[in-house]
Amino acid sequence: MQKLIEKAKTLIEAMPYIQTFRGKTFVIKYGGNAMIDETLKQGFAQDVVLLRYIGINPVIVHGGGPQIGKTMERMGKKPSFVSGQRVTDEETMDIVEMVLGGKVNKEIVNLINQAGGMAVGLTGKDGGLIQAKKLRMTKKSEETGETEIIDIGLVGEVTEVRPGALVALEQGGFIPVIAPVGVGAHGETYNINADLVAGAVAGALKAEKLILLTDQAGILDKDKNLISTLNKKKVEDLVAKGVIAGGMLPKTKSCFEALDAGCVKVHIIDGRVPHALLLEIFTKEGVGTEITL
Repeated sequence: MQKLIEKAKTLIEAMPYIQTFRGKTFVIKYGGNAMIDETLKQGFAQDVVLLRYIGINPVIVHGGGPQIGKTMERMGKKPSFVSGQRVTDEETMDIVEMVLGGKVNKEIVNLINQAGGMAVGLTGKDGGLIQAKKLRMTKKSEETGETEIIDIGLVGEVTEVRPGALVALEQGGFIPVIAPVGVGAHGETYNINADLVAGAVAGALKAEKLILLTDQAGILDKDKNLISTLNKKKVEDLVAKGVIAGGMLPKTKSCFEALDAGCVKVHIIDGRVPHALLLEIFTKEGVGTEITL
């Protein structure tokens, strides 16, 4: 009986959050171990469907770097990276589009549909959703000290999100699942960092929340302790001090872009925790780092 009472208390604790967020849009960046572990995959799909059932509009943006790398290696092509960005020639871009827009995207769509939802897969090319331009990377030459331009191929950055298709899908009760591939001014295809796409989409939709699933507890301090709440200025200080570095940098950039464009809050959470989405959204304690302006 006590276990049943505890379940009832959990539902009651969630009730004010359900009332607050009903009708709001959450953009969720899905990646890391949550995309690999079968139990976590099933749990993620269930969480997303539950959000939709209670009136929240989830929009999923997914990654797929490991899957791209494995496919490249099977095809005899060695992955290459510069400052964390995949060098993407035309052949690699074909592989990226095939893996992200085809295999990975449709697997996620199927997972959500099997859990009782109605998911629809998109890439940034559908409906002109993600407009992009070539990413310009630079570095200082060790020999001359001058700034050099690095060409990493068909890697892009978002210039505009045209959310018409997403709005139409939400109104129809569908859950959009977006592969981070964009289209240039002349129809060229670009590979774009999924965190940055998620931030741009959250900003364009004026989302209530942008939630980034990662393979760590959230943002950690210099002693590796979780920081539960931060504002933009404190995040900038941690970046300047080198406490936030590596793969967390594009995530924080994504957070800033979303907040500056009108997204209300950003959450960086541990996707390795079962049902991390529900725990972050519907409990007071949460399971990650919350960032506000």
